[in-house]
Amino acid sequence: MKKYLIFSLCLICTITLTACFNSARIEPSYRTDSSTPDGGLQPPPSFAQFKEIPIPEKATMDLKRTLLFGNEPLIGRLVFSAPYNQTNVFDFYMLEMPKFGWKEITMIRSQNSVLTFSKDNRIATIQLSSTTGGGTDVLFDISLGKTTGQF
Repeated sequence: MKKYLIFSLCLICTITLTACFNSARIEPSYRTDSSTPDGGLQPPPSFAQFKEIPIPEKATMDLKRTLLFGNEPLIGRLVFSAPYNQTNVFDFYMLEMPKFGWKEITMIRSQNSVLTFSKDNRIATIQLSSTTGGGTDVLFDISLGKTTGQF
């Protein structure tokens, strides 16, 4: 009987410790598909219309707060939640945005982090805030920038 009790306690401890680990690597929701003519990026169906921005895997869109105009170029606000902590989402965007042709302008890492990127004549501002459940709310704004050639 003692063997079963010790085994059960070890199993419970192992499961508990495994659940506490948080993966630092967030997979993007797109995938590279060699079957496409240009080997391009393939977003999942729910985010298929957003070919210019990376979306973390398992993100859920907030349709009530999302307001987008056009597709090429994309302008407006995309709001979604990601089931990852804010630090990991921040690192995800710092790594993934350049892959989509965006150039970093500035960033603020704090309780409510803000990242700003430019591409062509557009500015992308990404606001990250932690949720009570350990995830992150993302407000992704894309607007037209000045055409003065500053960016």
